[in-house]
Amino acid sequence: MTTGFQFRKIDQEDDLFDYVYGFSALENISGISNGVIIPNGRVDLHLYKTKGGEFCISLVGLETKPKSMREDEITTLFSISFNPLGIEYILQRDIAGILNHGEKLSPDFWDYRESDLDDFSAFCEKSLSMIVSLIPGKTDPRKKQLFDLIFQTNGEMGVRDISQRINWGERQINQYFNNQFGLSLKAYCNILRFQASLAHINNGQLFPQLNYYDQSHFIKEIKRLSGASPKELFKNENNRFLQFLHFNSK
Repeated sequence: MTTGFQFRKIDQEDDLFDYVYGFSALENISGISNGVIIPNGRVDLHLYKTKGGEFCISLVGLETKPKSMREDEITTLFSISFNPLGIEYILQRDIAGILNHGEKLSPDFWDYRESDLDDFSAFCEKSLSMIVSLIPGKTDPRKKQLFDLIFQTNGEMGVRDISQRINWGERQINQYFNNQFGLSLKAYCNILRFQASLAHINNGQLFPQLNYYDQSHFIKEIKRLSGASPKELFKNENNRFLQFLHFNSK
């Protein structure tokens, strides 16, 4: 059985990108053998239906390590991938307490229904309408500058340099990250650098293209965050590493 995957990315020039990275749909999940989810620096709101027919909504915090996918329990999964500012300003909460795991939300969150899993395009439009209605009139400009900078540089800029560029103290930035997201800015930047490296690995570039110290450091970091070597990720046997479905869907 072929696994169905759809992805709709928000354009980086769109003001909405401050809050949302994109939307995805994964169907026929049973076609994936030993699926692995690896850190991507985003926070996912999932709508899904179990094999037992239960409709569920959950919010999954940031991931700092690979985890196995529950392919035996879920048939269809629609997701919104939020950028960090979306958690604070759209969902209006912190996620420090759900680092590396998630929590179930009310089944009527944002007035979603089981029927929303029938049409991915309609799901995207309904979700976008809700998100746009929740965009605040004003945000902290330092936080916007912070995330603009670390996304533009794929997490390669050091914390001190970031602090100086946006005129916000290192200690205050890390306090914000730990309280809001459950990890330090450096740890988050390492995830963004790792994610940027996946595109290179997908193209067969198995040597560091970003600012890793050397090949040994590169392999160690890739293994720490994915549980696999660059070569294993490139092969991606049986589509185990789900983020690579995104690259191959373009």
